[in-house]
Amino acid sequence: MTTEQSAFHAAVLEPSAARAGAGAPPVDPVLLATSELHGSLEDGSLDSMNFLNEIALRFPDAVSFAPGRPYEGFFDTGLVHGYLWRFERYLREEKGFDEAQVRRTLLQYGRTKGIVHELIARHLELDEGVSADPESIVVTVGCQEAMFLTLRALRADERDVLLAVSPAYVGITGAARLVDMPVLEVPTGLRGVDLEALARVARTAREQGLRPRACYLVPDFSNPLGTSLDLATRRELLEVAEREDLLLLEDNPYGYFSADGERLPTLKALDTGRRVVYLGSFAKTGLPGARIGYVVADQPVADREGRVGVLADQLSKIKSMLTVNTSPLAQAVIGGKLLAHGCDLRSANERETEVYAGNLRRLLEGLARHFPPGCGSGVTWNVPRGGFFLVVNVPFAADEALLEVSARDHGVLWTPMRFFGRGDGADRQIRLSYSLVTPAQIDVGLERFAALVARRVGEGVACAAP
Repeated sequence: MTTEQSAFHAAVLEPSAARAGAGAPPVDPVLLATSELHGSLEDGSLDSMNFLNEIALRFPDAVSFAPGRPYEGFFDTGLVHGYLWRFERYLREEKGFDEAQVRRTLLQYGRTKGIVHELIARHLELDEGVSADPESIVVTVGCQEAMFLTLRALRADERDVLLAVSPAYVGITGAARLVDMPVLEVPTGLRGVDLEALARVARTAREQGLRPRACYLVPDFSNPLGTSLDLATRRELLEVAEREDLLLLEDNPYGYFSADGERLPTLKALDTGRRVVYLGSFAKTGLPGARIGYVVADQPVADREGRVGVLADQLSKIKSMLTVNTSPLAQAVIGGKLLAHGCDLRSANERETEVYAGNLRRLLEGLARHFPPGCGSGVTWNVPRGGFFLVVNVPFAADEALLEVSARDHGVLWTPMRFFGRGDGADRQIRLSYSLVTPAQIDVGLERFAALVARRVGEGVACAAP
Protein backbone atom coordinates (compact mmCIF):
# COMPACT_ATOMS: atom_id res chain seq x y z
CA MET A 1 0.00 0.00 0.00
CA THR A 2 1.43 3.37 -0.97
CA THR A 3 1.70 6.29 1.42
CA GLU A 4 -1.16 8.05 -0.36
CA GLN A 5 -3.37 4.93 -0.16
CA SER A 6 -2.62 4.57 3.53
CA ALA A 7 -3.62 8.17 4.19
CA PHE A 8 -6.85 7.71 2.23
CA HIS A 9 -7.65 4.51 4.14
CA ALA A 10 -7.08 6.22 7.47
CA ALA A 11 -8.96 9.42 6.68
CA VAL A 12 -11.91 8.04 4.69
CA LEU A 13 -12.33 4.32 5.31
CA GLU A 14 -11.54 4.56 9.02
CA PRO A 15 -12.84 8.05 9.84
CA SER A 16 -13.61 7.50 13.51
CA ALA A 17 -10.08 6.35 14.29
CA ALA A 18 -8.53 9.05 12.13
CA ARG A 19 -10.54 11.86 13.73
CA ALA A 20 -10.78 10.72 17.33
CA GLY A 21 -7.45 8.94 17.66
CA ALA A 22 -6.83 5.26 18.36
CA GLY A 23 -8.65 4.04 21.44
CA ALA A 24 -10.61 7.28 21.89
CA PRO A 25 -14.37 7.05 22.60
CA PRO A 26 -16.60 7.50 19.52
CA VAL A 27 -17.69 11.04 18.76
CA ASP A 28 -21.46 11.62 18.91
CA PRO A 29 -22.86 12.87 15.59
CA VAL A 30 -24.27 16.37 15.36
CA LEU A 31 -27.97 16.38 16.31
CA LEU A 32 -30.15 18.94 14.56
CA ALA A 33 -33.65 19.84 15.74
CA THR A 34 -36.47 20.79 13.39
CA SER A 35 -37.31 23.60 15.82
CA GLU A 36 -33.99 25.18 14.83
CA LEU A 37 -34.55 24.72 11.09
CA HIS A 38 -37.06 26.42 8.80
CA GLY A 39 -40.54 26.50 10.31
CA SER A 40 -42.10 24.75 7.31
CA LEU A 41 -40.40 21.50 8.34
CA GLU A 42 -42.77 21.17 11.29
CA ASP A 43 -45.81 21.89 9.12
CA GLY A 44 -47.87 18.73 8.70
CA SER A 45 -48.99 19.74 5.21
CA LEU A 46 -45.48 19.11 3.90
CA ASP A 47 -45.73 15.50 5.09
CA SER A 48 -48.96 14.71 3.25
CA MET A 49 -47.44 13.52 -0.04
CA ASN A 50 -44.77 11.49 1.76
CA PHE A 51 -47.49 9.86 3.84
CA LEU A 52 -49.50 8.86 0.77
CA ASN A 53 -46.41 7.49 -0.97
CA GLU A 54 -45.47 5.49 2.12
CA ILE A 55 -48.96 3.98 2.41
CA ALA A 56 -48.93 3.05 -1.28
CA LEU A 57 -45.55 1.31 -0.92
CA ARG A 58 -46.70 -0.65 2.12
CA PHE A 59 -49.90 -1.85 0.43
CA PRO A 60 -48.97 -2.36 -3.23
CA ASP A 61 -52.00 -4.57 -3.93
CA ALA A 62 -54.50 -1.90 -2.86
CA VAL A 63 -56.58 -0.19 -5.54
CA SER A 64 -55.46 3.41 -5.41
CA PHE A 65 -57.75 6.37 -5.98
CA ALA A 66 -55.05 8.59 -4.40
CA PRO A 67 -52.52 9.83 -6.98
CA GLY A 68 -53.41 12.56 -9.46
CA ARG A 69 -51.15 11.03 -12.08
CA PRO A 70 -51.89 10.79 -15.80
CA TYR A 71 -52.90 7.54 -17.48
CA GLU A 72 -49.90 5.33 -18.33
CA GLY A 73 -51.46 3.15 -21.02
CA PHE A 74 -50.13 5.31 -23.85
CA PHE A 75 -46.60 5.75 -22.48
CA ASP A 76 -44.02 4.78 -25.10
CA THR A 77 -40.28 5.24 -24.56
CA GLY A 78 -39.78 4.99 -28.32
CA LEU A 79 -41.63 8.26 -28.75
CA VAL A 80 -39.08 10.04 -26.58
CA HIS A 81 -36.33 9.40 -29.12
CA GLY A 82 -38.60 10.55 -31.92
CA TYR A 83 -39.48 13.75 -30.09
CA LEU A 84 -35.82 14.51 -29.44
CA TRP A 85 -34.98 14.01 -33.11
CA ARG A 86 -37.93 16.19 -34.14
CA PHE A 87 -36.64 19.03 -31.95
CA GLU A 88 -33.16 18.67 -33.45
CA ARG A 89 -34.71 19.08 -36.90
CA TYR A 90 -36.45 22.24 -35.66
CA LEU A 91 -33.15 23.70 -34.48
CA ARG A 92 -31.52 22.98 -37.82
CA GLU A 93 -34.32 23.78 -40.22
CA GLU A 94 -36.37 26.51 -38.51
CA LYS A 95 -33.74 28.13 -36.30
CA GLY A 96 -30.89 27.68 -38.79
CA PHE A 97 -28.46 26.24 -36.24
CA ASP A 98 -25.31 24.47 -37.35
CA GLU A 99 -24.24 21.19 -35.76
CA ALA A 100 -22.14 22.87 -33.07
CA GLN A 101 -25.06 25.08 -32.09
CA VAL A 102 -27.42 22.09 -31.95
CA ARG A 103 -25.04 20.19 -29.66
CA ARG A 104 -24.52 23.22 -27.46
CA THR A 105 -28.27 23.91 -27.20
CA LEU A 106 -29.06 20.35 -26.14
CA LEU A 107 -26.03 19.39 -24.07
CA GLN A 108 -24.66 22.58 -22.53
CA TYR A 109 -26.03 24.71 -19.71
CA GLY A 110 -28.94 26.54 -21.29
CA ARG A 111 -30.79 29.80 -21.34
CA THR A 112 -32.37 30.41 -17.91
CA LYS A 113 -35.79 31.26 -19.36
CA GLY A 114 -35.75 28.11 -21.46
CA ILE A 115 -35.33 26.99 -25.06
CA VAL A 116 -38.93 26.00 -25.93
CA HIS A 117 -40.54 29.33 -25.02
CA GLU A 118 -41.38 30.13 -28.65
CA LEU A 119 -43.11 26.77 -29.10
CA ILE A 120 -45.06 27.27 -25.87
CA ALA A 121 -46.21 30.65 -27.17
CA ARG A 122 -47.41 28.97 -30.39
CA HIS A 123 -49.23 26.32 -28.39
CA LEU A 124 -50.97 28.90 -26.18
CA GLU A 125 -52.11 30.90 -29.20
CA LEU A 126 -53.47 27.80 -30.92
CA ASP A 127 -55.04 25.95 -28.00
CA GLU A 128 -56.00 28.75 -25.62
CA GLY A 129 -56.28 31.90 -27.70
CA VAL A 130 -53.61 33.46 -25.47
CA SER A 131 -51.20 35.84 -27.18
CA ALA A 132 -48.02 35.61 -25.12
CA ASP A 133 -44.70 37.21 -25.96
CA PRO A 134 -42.17 34.35 -25.77
CA GLU A 135 -40.00 36.60 -23.59
CA SER A 136 -42.76 36.65 -20.98
CA ILE A 137 -42.45 32.87 -20.56
CA VAL A 138 -40.10 31.13 -18.14
CA VAL A 139 -39.75 27.37 -18.62
CA THR A 140 -39.48 25.70 -15.21
CA VAL A 141 -38.71 22.38 -13.54
CA GLY A 142 -42.34 21.37 -13.29
CA CYS A 143 -45.12 23.77 -12.41
CA GLN A 144 -44.06 23.54 -8.79
CA GLU A 145 -40.99 25.64 -9.52
CA ALA A 146 -43.17 28.15 -11.37
CA MET A 147 -45.27 28.55 -8.22
CA PHE A 148 -42.21 28.96 -6.02
CA LEU A 149 -40.57 31.54 -8.29
CA THR A 150 -43.76 33.60 -8.46
CA LEU A 151 -44.38 33.58 -4.72
CA ARG A 152 -40.72 34.27 -3.96
CA ALA A 153 -40.87 37.36 -6.18
CA LEU A 154 -44.18 38.60 -4.74
CA ARG A 155 -43.22 38.13 -1.10
CA ALA A 156 -41.30 41.32 -0.32
CA ASP A 157 -41.78 41.44 3.48
CA GLU A 158 -43.87 40.11 6.36
CA ARG A 159 -46.94 42.10 5.28
CA ASP A 160 -47.42 40.11 2.08
CA VAL A 161 -50.05 37.36 2.01
CA LEU A 162 -51.46 35.00 -0.60
CA LEU A 163 -55.17 34.33 -1.02
CA ALA A 164 -56.16 30.85 -2.18
CA VAL A 165 -59.52 29.39 -3.07
CA SER A 166 -59.97 26.63 -0.51
CA PRO A 167 -59.62 23.69 -0.49
CA ALA A 168 -56.39 24.30 -2.37
CA TYR A 169 -53.71 22.16 -3.99
CA VAL A 170 -51.08 21.33 -1.37
CA GLY A 171 -48.29 22.38 -3.72
CA ILE A 172 -49.26 26.05 -3.56
CA THR A 173 -49.71 26.09 0.21
CA GLY A 174 -46.40 24.27 0.61
CA ALA A 175 -44.60 26.72 -1.70
CA ALA A 176 -46.09 29.65 0.22
CA ARG A 177 -44.87 28.12 3.48
CA LEU A 178 -41.36 27.79 2.08
CA VAL A 179 -41.22 31.52 1.28
CA ASP A 180 -42.86 32.52 4.59
CA MET A 181 -45.99 33.83 2.91
CA PRO A 182 -49.19 33.26 4.93
CA VAL A 183 -52.18 31.89 3.02
CA LEU A 184 -55.66 33.31 3.59
CA GLU A 185 -58.44 30.95 2.55
CA VAL A 186 -61.27 32.05 0.25
CA PRO A 187 -64.32 29.72 0.21
CA THR A 188 -65.45 28.14 -3.04
CA GLY A 189 -69.14 28.94 -2.54
CA LEU A 190 -71.60 27.72 -5.15
CA ARG A 191 -69.73 29.07 -8.18
CA GLY A 192 -66.25 27.66 -7.60
CA VAL A 193 -65.13 30.86 -5.87
CA ASP A 194 -67.12 33.09 -3.53
CA LEU A 195 -66.46 36.49 -5.11
CA GLU A 196 -67.93 38.47 -2.23
CA ALA A 197 -65.79 36.54 0.22
CA LEU A 198 -62.72 37.12 -1.96
CA ALA A 199 -63.21 40.89 -1.81
CA ARG A 200 -63.98 40.72 1.91
CA VAL A 201 -60.86 38.69 2.72
CA ALA A 202 -58.68 41.09 0.72
CA ARG A 203 -60.15 44.17 2.39
CA THR A 204 -59.97 42.69 5.89
CA ALA A 205 -56.34 41.81 5.32
CA ARG A 206 -55.55 45.39 4.32
CA GLU A 207 -57.35 46.71 7.40
CA GLN A 208 -55.04 44.52 9.45
CA GLY A 209 -51.96 46.05 7.83
CA LEU A 210 -51.36 43.15 5.47
CA ARG A 211 -50.80 43.32 1.72
CA PRO A 212 -52.73 40.77 -0.36
CA ARG A 213 -50.60 40.15 -3.44
CA ALA A 214 -52.47 37.50 -5.40
CA CYS A 215 -55.18 34.86 -5.34
CA TYR A 216 -54.42 31.31 -6.46
CA LEU A 217 -57.05 29.12 -8.07
CA VAL A 218 -57.63 26.32 -10.60
CA PRO A 219 -60.61 27.47 -12.72
CA ASP A 220 -60.91 24.22 -14.70
CA PHE A 221 -61.54 20.88 -12.92
CA SER A 222 -59.77 21.95 -9.77
CA ASN A 223 -57.57 19.86 -7.55
CA PRO A 224 -59.02 18.62 -5.25
CA LEU A 225 -62.72 19.38 -5.85
CA GLY A 226 -62.96 18.90 -9.61
CA THR A 227 -65.09 22.06 -9.90
CA SER A 228 -64.99 24.61 -12.73
CA LEU A 229 -65.91 28.28 -13.02
CA ASP A 230 -68.59 29.22 -15.53
CA LEU A 231 -67.93 32.01 -18.02
CA ALA A 232 -69.81 34.68 -16.08
CA THR A 233 -67.86 33.89 -12.91
CA ARG A 234 -64.56 34.12 -14.78
CA ARG A 235 -65.43 37.59 -16.07
CA GLU A 236 -66.61 38.77 -12.66
CA LEU A 237 -63.48 37.36 -11.02
CA LEU A 238 -61.30 39.47 -13.30
CA GLU A 239 -63.37 42.53 -12.37
CA VAL A 240 -62.94 41.81 -8.65
CA ALA A 241 -59.18 41.39 -9.16
CA GLU A 242 -59.05 44.79 -10.84
CA ARG A 243 -61.08 46.50 -8.09
CA GLU A 244 -59.10 44.87 -5.28
CA ASP A 245 -55.73 45.29 -7.02
CA LEU A 246 -54.94 41.58 -6.98
CA LEU A 247 -53.03 39.34 -9.30
CA LEU A 248 -54.66 36.02 -10.14
CA LEU A 249 -52.43 32.95 -10.23
CA GLU A 250 -54.22 30.68 -12.70
CA ASP A 251 -53.10 27.06 -12.55
CA ASN A 252 -54.34 24.98 -15.50
CA PRO A 253 -53.06 21.38 -15.50
CA TYR A 254 -56.45 19.74 -16.19
CA GLY A 255 -58.27 22.14 -18.50
CA TYR A 256 -57.84 19.97 -21.61
CA PHE A 257 -59.71 17.02 -20.12
CA SER A 258 -63.37 17.98 -20.44
CA ALA A 259 -65.72 15.01 -20.17
CA ASP A 260 -68.66 16.82 -21.79
CA GLY A 261 -66.78 18.54 -24.62
CA GLU A 262 -67.43 22.07 -23.35
CA ARG A 263 -64.42 24.37 -23.57
CA LEU A 264 -64.31 27.65 -21.71
CA PRO A 265 -61.66 30.33 -22.16
CA THR A 266 -58.95 30.49 -19.54
CA LEU A 267 -58.73 33.53 -17.32
CA LYS A 268 -55.55 34.44 -19.18
CA ALA A 269 -57.44 34.43 -22.49
CA LEU A 270 -60.02 36.82 -21.00
CA ASP A 271 -57.44 39.00 -19.24
CA THR A 272 -57.07 42.47 -20.74
CA GLY A 273 -55.37 44.12 -17.77
CA ARG A 274 -52.50 41.67 -17.26
CA ARG A 275 -53.94 40.60 -13.93
CA VAL A 276 -53.33 36.89 -14.59
CA VAL A 277 -50.06 35.06 -14.04
CA TYR A 278 -50.58 31.80 -15.93
CA LEU A 279 -49.05 28.64 -14.46
CA GLY A 280 -48.72 25.86 -17.03
CA SER A 281 -47.50 22.27 -17.03
CA PHE A 282 -46.80 19.48 -19.49
CA ALA A 283 -47.04 16.82 -16.79
CA LYS A 284 -50.56 15.83 -17.81
CA THR A 285 -50.54 16.77 -21.51
CA GLY A 286 -46.92 15.89 -22.32
CA LEU A 287 -44.81 13.56 -20.21
CA PRO A 288 -44.73 13.83 -16.40
CA GLY A 289 -41.22 12.38 -16.28
CA ALA A 290 -39.88 15.31 -18.28
CA ARG A 291 -40.79 17.65 -15.39
CA ILE A 292 -41.46 20.65 -17.63
CA GLY A 293 -43.69 23.48 -16.53
CA TYR A 294 -43.79 27.17 -17.30
CA VAL A 295 -45.12 30.50 -16.18
CA VAL A 296 -46.46 33.31 -18.36
CA ALA A 297 -45.64 36.47 -16.39
CA ASP A 298 -46.19 39.47 -18.67
CA GLN A 299 -46.90 42.04 -15.95
CA PRO A 300 -44.81 45.22 -16.44
CA VAL A 301 -42.10 45.74 -13.81
CA ALA A 302 -40.02 48.91 -13.42
CA ASP A 303 -36.60 48.74 -11.76
CA ARG A 304 -34.95 51.46 -9.66
CA GLU A 305 -33.51 53.11 -12.75
CA GLY A 306 -36.98 53.34 -14.30
CA ARG A 307 -36.36 50.63 -16.90
CA VAL A 308 -39.50 48.62 -17.60
CA GLY A 309 -39.46 44.91 -18.29
CA VAL A 310 -41.81 42.11 -17.42
CA LEU A 311 -42.23 39.97 -14.32
CA ALA A 312 -40.75 36.99 -16.19
CA ASP A 313 -37.39 38.79 -16.22
CA GLN A 314 -37.44 38.96 -12.43
CA LEU A 315 -38.50 35.33 -12.08
CA SER A 316 -35.57 34.27 -14.27
CA LYS A 317 -33.18 36.02 -11.87
CA ILE A 318 -34.51 33.90 -9.01
CA LYS A 319 -34.41 30.75 -11.14
CA SER A 320 -30.77 31.38 -12.04
CA MET A 321 -29.92 31.06 -8.33
CA LEU A 322 -32.27 28.10 -7.74
CA THR A 323 -32.02 25.62 -10.63
CA VAL A 324 -29.81 27.63 -13.04
CA ASN A 325 -31.81 26.37 -16.01
CA THR A 326 -34.34 23.68 -16.87
CA SER A 327 -32.85 20.56 -18.46
CA PRO A 328 -32.46 21.30 -22.19
CA LEU A 329 -32.85 17.60 -23.01
CA ALA A 330 -36.15 17.41 -21.14
CA GLN A 331 -37.31 20.60 -22.85
CA ALA A 332 -36.31 19.15 -26.21
CA VAL A 333 -38.52 16.10 -25.65
CA ILE A 334 -41.52 18.29 -24.85
CA GLY A 335 -40.63 20.63 -27.70
CA GLY A 336 -40.52 17.65 -30.03
CA LYS A 337 -43.96 16.52 -28.91
CA LEU A 338 -45.34 19.99 -29.53
CA LEU A 339 -43.80 20.05 -33.01
CA ALA A 340 -44.99 16.53 -33.82
CA HIS A 341 -48.57 17.64 -33.16
CA GLY A 342 -48.38 21.10 -34.68
CA CYS A 343 -48.40 22.57 -31.14
CA ASP A 344 -52.00 21.36 -30.79
CA LEU A 345 -52.07 19.50 -27.49
CA ARG A 346 -55.85 19.24 -27.38
CA SER A 347 -55.78 16.96 -30.40
CA ALA A 348 -52.66 15.21 -29.13
CA ASN A 349 -54.52 14.24 -25.94
CA GLU A 350 -57.78 13.02 -27.46
CA ARG A 351 -57.14 9.42 -26.37
CA GLU A 352 -56.33 10.45 -22.81
CA THR A 353 -59.40 12.69 -22.66
CA GLU A 354 -61.54 9.75 -23.72
CA VAL A 355 -60.03 7.55 -20.99
CA TYR A 356 -60.63 10.13 -18.26
CA ALA A 357 -64.19 10.80 -19.40
CA GLY A 358 -64.93 7.08 -19.43
CA ASN A 359 -63.42 6.60 -15.99
CA LEU A 360 -65.46 9.48 -14.61
CA ARG A 361 -68.67 7.94 -15.95
CA ARG A 362 -67.70 4.54 -14.53
CA LEU A 363 -66.94 6.03 -11.12
CA LEU A 364 -70.18 8.02 -10.95
CA GLU A 365 -72.22 4.99 -12.03
CA GLY A 366 -70.47 2.85 -9.42
CA LEU A 367 -71.06 5.33 -6.62
CA ALA A 368 -74.75 5.52 -7.55
CA ARG A 369 -74.98 1.73 -7.54
CA HIS A 370 -73.30 1.25 -4.17
CA PHE A 371 -74.90 4.24 -2.44
CA PRO A 372 -78.35 4.80 -3.98
CA PRO A 373 -80.56 7.63 -2.65
CA GLY A 374 -82.43 6.69 0.51
CA CYS A 375 -80.15 3.82 1.49
CA GLY A 376 -79.08 5.59 4.67
CA SER A 377 -75.34 5.46 4.07
CA GLY A 378 -74.91 9.24 4.32
CA VAL A 379 -72.52 9.09 1.35
CA THR A 380 -72.83 11.83 -1.29
CA TRP A 381 -70.52 13.21 -3.96
CA ASN A 382 -70.12 15.99 -6.48
CA VAL A 383 -70.29 15.58 -10.27
CA PRO A 384 -67.37 17.26 -12.07
CA ARG A 385 -67.49 18.04 -15.79
CA GLY A 386 -64.04 16.57 -16.33
CA GLY A 387 -60.50 16.49 -14.98
CA PHE A 388 -59.04 13.90 -12.61
CA PHE A 389 -60.94 14.23 -9.31
CA LEU A 390 -64.22 14.17 -7.45
CA VAL A 391 -65.04 14.51 -3.75
CA VAL A 392 -67.08 12.13 -1.62
CA ASN A 393 -68.78 13.20 1.62
CA VAL A 394 -68.93 10.50 4.31
CA PRO A 395 -70.66 10.43 7.74
CA PHE A 396 -67.44 9.76 9.67
CA ALA A 397 -63.96 11.18 10.12
CA ALA A 398 -61.82 10.52 7.04
CA ASP A 399 -58.31 10.99 8.37
CA GLU A 400 -54.92 9.32 8.12
CA ALA A 401 -55.90 6.69 10.70
CA LEU A 402 -58.91 5.63 8.62
CA LEU A 403 -56.80 5.60 5.45
CA GLU A 404 -54.47 3.14 7.19
CA VAL A 405 -57.45 0.91 8.02
CA SER A 406 -58.78 1.26 4.49
CA ALA A 407 -55.47 0.19 2.96
CA ARG A 408 -54.75 -2.64 5.41
CA ASP A 409 -58.20 -4.19 5.86
CA HIS A 410 -59.98 -3.29 2.63
CA GLY A 411 -57.28 -2.79 0.02
CA VAL A 412 -58.32 0.63 -1.22
CA LEU A 413 -56.53 4.00 -1.08
CA TRP A 414 -57.87 7.55 -1.32
CA THR A 415 -56.83 11.03 -0.16
CA PRO A 416 -58.19 12.76 2.96
CA MET A 417 -59.55 16.18 2.06
CA ARG A 418 -58.07 17.57 5.26
CA PHE A 419 -54.74 17.59 3.40
CA PHE A 420 -56.12 20.45 1.28
CA GLY A 421 -57.73 22.63 3.98
CA ARG A 422 -59.76 22.41 7.16
CA GLY A 423 -62.97 24.25 6.21
CA ASP A 424 -66.42 23.22 4.95
CA GLY A 425 -66.46 19.73 6.48
CA ALA A 426 -63.09 18.64 5.07
CA ASP A 427 -62.61 16.21 7.96
CA ARG A 428 -65.50 14.13 6.54
CA GLN A 429 -64.55 14.29 2.89
CA ILE A 430 -62.25 12.28 0.66
CA ARG A 431 -60.82 12.91 -2.79
CA LEU A 432 -61.07 10.13 -5.36
CA SER A 433 -58.75 10.34 -8.35
CA TYR A 434 -59.81 8.33 -11.38
CA SER A 435 -57.01 9.19 -13.81
CA LEU A 436 -54.61 6.30 -13.20
CA VAL A 437 -57.04 3.41 -12.60
CA THR A 438 -58.64 1.10 -15.14
CA PRO A 439 -62.41 0.55 -15.35
CA ALA A 440 -61.96 -2.89 -13.74
CA GLN A 441 -59.97 -1.33 -10.89
CA ILE A 442 -62.70 1.26 -10.40
CA ASP A 443 -65.26 -1.51 -9.95
CA VAL A 444 -63.10 -3.45 -7.48
CA GLY A 445 -62.03 -0.31 -5.65
CA LEU A 446 -65.63 0.83 -5.14
CA GLU A 447 -66.63 -2.58 -3.82
CA ARG A 448 -63.84 -2.33 -1.28
CA PHE A 449 -64.73 1.25 -0.45
CA ALA A 450 -68.37 0.28 0.09
CA ALA A 451 -67.19 -2.41 2.51
CA LEU A 452 -65.23 0.21 4.43
CA VAL A 453 -68.30 2.46 4.62
CA ALA A 454 -70.48 -0.44 5.76
CA ARG A 455 -67.99 -1.23 8.50
CA ARG A 456 -67.98 2.37 9.69
CA VAL A 457 -71.73 3.03 9.71
CA GLY A 458 -73.04 -0.44 10.47
CA GLU A 459 -73.51 -3.68 8.55
CA GLY A 460 -76.14 -3.39 5.83
CA VAL A 461 -76.48 0.39 6.11
CA ALA A 462 -74.42 1.09 2.99
CA CYS A 463 -77.07 -0.69 0.87
CA ALA A 464 -74.51 -1.95 -1.64
CA ALA A 465 -76.22 -3.49 -4.63
CA PRO A 466 -75.41 -7.15 -5.36
